[in-house]
Amino acid sequence: MIKAARLLILSASLALAGLSTPAQADNSRYAAFVVEENTGVVLHSRRSEAERYPASLTKMMTLYMLFSALEAGDIGLNDQIRVSANAANASPSRLGLRAGDTISAENAIRALVVKSANDVAIAVGERLGGGESRFGELMTTRAAELGLTSTQFRNASGLPNSRQTTTVRDMARLAIALHRDFPQYFDYFNETSFTWDGRTYRNHNTLVGRVPGVDGLKTGYIRASGFNVVVSAERGDHRLVTVIMGGPSAAARDAHAEELIEAAFATLEQREDTRLFAALSSPRINPVRQQDLIARDVAALHLNEPTEMGSANQPPPLQVVLADEDEMRVAPLAPARDPIASTQSRSEPSLIHGAWAVQVGAYNTADAAHDRLAEVAIFSGALIEAQPAARAVTISGDRLWRARFEALTEDEARLACRDLSARDHPCFAVAPGR
Repeated sequence: MIKAARLLILSASLALAGLSTPAQADNSRYAAFVVEENTGVVLHSRRSEAERYPASLTKMMTLYMLFSALEAGDIGLNDQIRVSANAANASPSRLGLRAGDTISAENAIRALVVKSANDVAIAVGERLGGGESRFGELMTTRAAELGLTSTQFRNASGLPNSRQTTTVRDMARLAIALHRDFPQYFDYFNETSFTWDGRTYRNHNTLVGRVPGVDGLKTGYIRASGFNVVVSAERGDHRLVTVIMGGPSAAARDAHAEELIEAAFATLEQREDTRLFAALSSPRINPVRQQDLIARDVAALHLNEPTEMGSANQPPPLQVVLADEDEMRVAPLAPARDPIASTQSRSEPSLIHGAWAVQVGAYNTADAAHDRLAEVAIFSGALIEAQPAARAVTISGDRLWRARFEALTEDEARLACRDLSARDHPCFAVAPGR
C-alpha cells in the first residue's frame, strides 16, 4: 500500500511538471501565497513577507470595517451614506456618484466588491472614520489586531500611496478573517454582477462563477503594484485562500491563480490518499509516527525549486510547495495569553511538570512548524505556559520538523488536545521520551 501511495504521489509530481513552460522574464513585483484555511497549512509561498502595494485589495479591509460597523449597530444595510466632493472626485474605477448623492450601505458593499468603486470606498471611509485619513489609521489598528503585522493603510480605496503597503501573507490572513468573522456577509463576494442607476457591472474577479468552488474575493491594480488578486475557493472539506500580487496582466494573473488553485486542491487530495494508505498499511502505527510519514510523503510532491511568474501572458510552470525556506524567516510567535480561557481551561498540575508535550504537526521546514504553533496557540488556555518548539527529526534520510508545545503536565497536554480537537485542529499528546 505504501508503495502504491508513492506511485500515486510520483504521478502527481509528473503531472505538475508537465504544465506549460513559457519563456520567463524577471518580475520583481511577483509574490504568491496559498494556504488551506481550515488547517493553516501553507501549500505555496513565494516572497511571502516582501513589501507590496495592495491596490484595491485594500477594499477588503474597508469591507471588514463596514461589516464590523453593521454588526455593532453603528450603521444598517439600508442606511444611506452621503458622498462628499472629495469622494465624488476620486480617480477611476468609480461608480460616478456626485457630491451630495447617497448610496445605501448594502449597495456600497456591492459596489466595492464588484465594481471596486473608489468613490464609494472614500465615502464609506468618511462615514465610518470621520475622514479618510483617520479611517486609514483605524484600518491599520484593526489590521494589526487581526495579525496583519506587515500592513499599513493610508486610504480606504487602494489608490496610490507610497506608505500603503502589505504582504501576500497578510492579505491571506485578511481573507481568512473576513470569512471567519463575517460568514453572514461573505456571499457578497460571490456575486458576479451589480446594477446601479440602470447600468450593470461585471465582477472584475472572473474566477467567480467560472472556476469550481471559487466564491470570492477581490482584485486590484495600480501601476506600481501590477495585477493583484485574492481568491477563496472551497471543495469538499478543503478551503483555500490564494493570493497573487504583481501579475503582468489580468489574464496572466487569473490563469496563474487558477493553476495554483487546481494544483493545491490536487495536493490536498493526494494527502488524503496518502493518509488512507498509511492507515491501511499500518493499522497500529503510533499517531505521531503516522503524521511524520504523511508529512514526508506530502513533501515528495516537491519539484526542484519554486518558480516565479514571468511577464508573459501565459501562466508559468507551477510548483506547489509547503513553505518557502528562503523567504519565511519569521521569528516564532509566543502563544497568546487569554486570562478567561486560562481560568476556565487550566487543570491542576501533575507532580512532574514539563515531561509531556503536544504535537500539532510535522513539516518540512522549521518556519512552517513555527507558523502552525503560532496559529493554534490561542485555542487552548492549557498552552499558556507551554514552550513552542520545532524539533528536527530525520526519518529515512528525510528531515522534518515536529511542531510541539513542550513543558506540559500530562493533564495539560490532554486538555490542550481536547480543546484543539474541538476546533478541528489535529493534535497528539506526546508522552515523555517520545
